[in-house]
Amino acid sequence: MPSIQESKLAFIGGGNMGAAIIGGLVKQGVQKQNIWVSEPWVENREKMAALGVQTTTSNVEAAKDADIVIIAVKPQVTKTVCQELGPVWAQRENSPVVVSIAAGITLDSLAKWLHTSDGKDAHVVRVMPNTPALVGEGASGVFAGKNVTSEEKDLVNALLGSVSKATEWVDKEELLDVVTGLSGSGPAYFFAMVEHLVDSATALGLPKEQATRLATQTCLGAGKMLVESSNTPAELRQNVTSPNGTTHAALLALGDLGFKETLDKAVNAATTRGAELGETLGKL
Repeated sequence: MPSIQESKLAFIGGGNMGAAIIGGLVKQGVQKQNIWVSEPWVENREKMAALGVQTTTSNVEAAKDADIVIIAVKPQVTKTVCQELGPVWAQRENSPVVVSIAAGITLDSLAKWLHTSDGKDAHVVRVMPNTPALVGEGASGVFAGKNVTSEEKDLVNALLGSVSKATEWVDKEELLDVVTGLSGSGPAYFFAMVEHLVDSATALGLPKEQATRLATQTCLGAGKMLVESSNTPAELRQNVTSPNGTTHAALLALGDLGFKETLDKAVNAATTRGAELGETLGKL
């Protein structure tokens, strides 16, 4: 099994997530000539070509010799793409590692669609990334098929490490739906919170530009403390909460409004929806 720097990679789909991963891989020393991108849209293909990688409109051309194939297309077209690729690898001694970031498509569906004509089973890994990967600060949940080797997992870790600061392997596929509710959808929760913090401060008289700068930096700073501190989130919260002080008053108000219960409902709703989409898309 080659290292990530020595591997040939194929991206099926040339959107923002693929571009982010490619940028990270190049920084890790992966040679641009070893990266192929298949993308039907001219605009996206030109953006990828500008990165210095190989581009094509043919999924088969991109993936036929790849060591790693990243499925980065819309869930609705994943079946068609996989059924096109499976026969291509029938005559190869070793099939590539297939990494799917197509939301909701289960491992069983991917394996069935990728089954080769000579009976070989694809080595498939599902990934739930999140949008902070676009700035190199991603968090990814990962689940591997039973035939994925430890060496292949190391390769996937290196791949995701180009854009993710946290890569967590789960031992049950259904836990990827929980990852979806937590970190996949999670950035939107923080964006909404900052949006409403700005609105609240603006309503109290602070200019919107100032409120935005203060709120966004507060979110960034708090996140950095969470990552770099040895304290738990609960301990960090307690450290900034003086008895009967301003933060204490704010947290009491949030508690009275059902803050914890609201977050529980949000994460549960996203998790449930992720499971529903997986079931629906698998039947397409």
